[in-house]
Amino acid sequence: MSNIPEKDTAGGSLYKEEYSRLKNMVEAHIDRYIPDVDKRSGILYDAIKYSVDAGGKRLRPVLLLAACEAAGGDAAEALPFACAIEFIHTYSLIHDDHPSMDNDDLRRGKPTNHKVFGDDIAILAGDGLLNSGMDVMLEAVMAEADDALRERKLRASYEISRAAGVRGMVAGQTADVMMTGGGLEEHRKIYVELSEDQKPDMLRYIHRNKTGALIRASVRAGAVIGGASDNELEAFTDYAEKIGLVFQIVDDILDVVGDEDITGKKTGMDAELGKLTYPAVFGLEKSYEFAAIETQAAVDALKNGSPVSSDFLEKLALDLQNRIS
Repeated sequence: MSNIPEKDTAGGSLYKEEYSRLKNMVEAHIDRYIPDVDKRSGILYDAIKYSVDAGGKRLRPVLLLAACEAAGGDAAEALPFACAIEFIHTYSLIHDDHPSMDNDDLRRGKPTNHKVFGDDIAILAGDGLLNSGMDVMLEAVMAEADDALRERKLRASYEISRAAGVRGMVAGQTADVMMTGGGLEEHRKIYVELSEDQKPDMLRYIHRNKTGALIRASVRAGAVIGGASDNELEAFTDYAEKIGLVFQIVDDILDVVGDEDITGKKTGMDAELGKLTYPAVFGLEKSYEFAAIETQAAVDALKNGSPVSSDFLEKLALDLQNRIS
């Protein structure tokens, strides 16, 4: 396939070391934020911990910490928010995998939460993680003695809360569910009657909200805590919106051509469920082109905004694209 971009190795070992440093910060602290649960509801703790400890790249918390440092801040101040956003992301995965939605059996190479704990407990575990994420952020806000930093942490909490709800991730998930035959039949009319010309706009809406909103919030929250100026925050936001789209385009492509042993997910599920994806709407080769274009736009956004240090974030954007190289 001639338009598949060649792998960019510019990140090298220094990029990998930096990613590991930030990821290890999260790994070292995230379990301490898992809430204590009364022994009469102990299965809830087990289900929450199962999914939180299932591994993964921890992309969203790494982005949050990296943006904080790129804006000139201390990543330690942003750590509770990084763990909180991973809780919220994990809740979304548990619910997304549920039989009432994508009905996936595997996540990160392991049985999904509902396969291990049952449909009902999986829903409750997801609910618990969402609320725990909010708890962690608000506790960090209330514990902050510095007025200016407390205000920035409160703003970061708002960014994440807004992105997780009906103005972001939940809205995108709703459209995604309805596009694949979810809900009641009398509510599906605007979805089943979508013309071919309307599908690209709906696709972008779903991706911008279901996946992109939380990635955008990760970067913006970290930058806000780090003390980014208005101009810098605009550049961070532009970057985040671009990589959020890159992430989902790449994910769509991997569902077609990915190695299940590497992705930890069964391939072909999007087509089986009739999902709107970039390969389905634009074709595979065009999807590779879009991923390359948006990746370069993300890198350019940071250079134009001139944050304190953007080298790692630039390489992270390239790394996301490289998953399909």
